[in-house]
Amino acid sequence: MELSETLLAQQQVIRLQALLEASRQIHSTIQLDEVLRIVLRIVVRELELAGAFFTTFAACYGDVPSGMKELLSSSEITYELLGDSCLRFPLWDKSGNRFTDLIVIVPGDRALDLNETDFLETISMQAAVAIENARFHERTLQWQRLESDLASARLVQQSLLPQQMPEIPGYALAARSVTCYEVGGDYLDIISMPSGEVVIVIGDVAGKGLTSALVGMSFRSTFRGMIHSGLSLVEIVTRMNLLHYNEGAESRRRYVTAFLLRLDPYRNVVEVVNAGHNPAFLIAGEGVQHKIAASGTPIGMLPFSSYLCEKFGLGSSARLLVYTDGMTEVFRGEEEFGEDRLLQAFAGCEEPSPEATLNSLWQTLETFSDGQERCDDMTALALFRTS
Repeated sequence: MELSETLLAQQQVIRLQALLEASRQIHSTIQLDEVLRIVLRIVVRELELAGAFFTTFAACYGDVPSGMKELLSSSEITYELLGDSCLRFPLWDKSGNRFTDLIVIVPGDRALDLNETDFLETISMQAAVAIENARFHERTLQWQRLESDLASARLVQQSLLPQQMPEIPGYALAARSVTCYEVGGDYLDIISMPSGEVVIVIGDVAGKGLTSALVGMSFRSTFRGMIHSGLSLVEIVTRMNLLHYNEGAESRRRYVTAFLLRLDPYRNVVEVVNAGHNPAFLIAGEGVQHKIAASGTPIGMLPFSSYLCEKFGLGSSARLLVYTDGMTEVFRGEEEFGEDRLLQAFAGCEEPSPEATLNSLWQTLETFSDGQERCDDMTALALFRTS
């Protein structure tokens, strides 16, 4: 009797040692493919099984008959197939969701005893933890790669913004663009023409993030390809609208509001086209306030849209502000800053330069929001006549 009990105790110690060693091997790596391979190898070798596999992973070990994996992966019952007994052990994640099954193939000339079944159940639980950890590690690496890609995309997008303002006789110019996420859908471009004129574009792609940023880059390429062709601003906007619309349904959902202006600093005249964009603010030297509202729909929203070019003389000390809706859609609780407040802040600002004026506007918005998180990209351009 004592010998039998001693033998039983020795067997239990051996099984425990086997489980501990199996657990050590299973948790020795956080590489998913390696975890799967180790689990299957332990199962087949320790119990001298024919083969084993997981239903939702490609990994297999041992002799798995052709077609068996596909058949058993789609079923919830135990099979007797090709003379082999197949047993299924479910694996559960921390939330109690079943994410895969361990299928073991037992040769037809033997059957698993209770201890062997307990061993497989324990291995399955250990495997579930190790697989979940490995998958979390993979997701972490993927997220780190995505963050790196977004950081690179942000640098590229920032490099495409005007790096310095052009020297315009009799005028001063300043611009600022801040994205809500890593990259944004606001677009700002300033192009000096051989004639001495300066063309400025501010655009806002519907939506936010990477997709809007890609549409903005496409918009930039198209616009720059047209601006030196001798076309008027109306012709450029009209053609870009049709091109954008014809790119398909997704592009139409990512329509672009845009404000285009062409400044002639020698005649002190500015031509503007507002394609569904926020109204720009023009403050005349004598304090007269003028809103330059949209004359047509956003670019890409409708296949055909008519646009109007307006001309304004810029008298001494005239000031112009063009911006995206992120400047007006700053919130304090449920209260929006709004267009009227922005106009009042711009008209009442006594800063002598465009750069100082933008600093003042940003500070006004920050004070209004009381630190509340921004929900949209913010871009603004200020143009002052200085003589």
